[in-house]
Amino acid sequence: MEAIDHTIINLIIFVLAIYVGYHVVWTVTPALHTPLMAVTNAISAIVIVGAMLAAALTTTDMGKVLGTLAVALAAVNVFGGFLVTRRMLEMFKKKSPAKKEGQA
Repeated sequence: MEAIDHTIINLIIFVLAIYVGYHVVWTVTPALHTPLMAVTNAISAIVIVGAMLAAALTTTDMGKVLGTLAVALAAVNVFGGFLVTRRMLEMFKKKSPAKKEGQA
């Protein structure tokens, strides 16, 4: 006999992850944002693997739907994060000097 249901334990972990994630994200200085975005993309890739395992190992249809949804959302997060990181890094590139009129 279990003292606490696994659903309650998973809900507690989820709420704690939201709380910790909120405080970690809002205390980051802007200079560290781009490197942390790259690390976050790697973490999201790990989340995709975990979501695929969760979707594959569950026995209920609801579990499979939620696992598939988790895979899709994590994939969007990874690809969107890479696009944002690439765009932010392009802002730091040196711009080529503008050509004057009359020069080819």
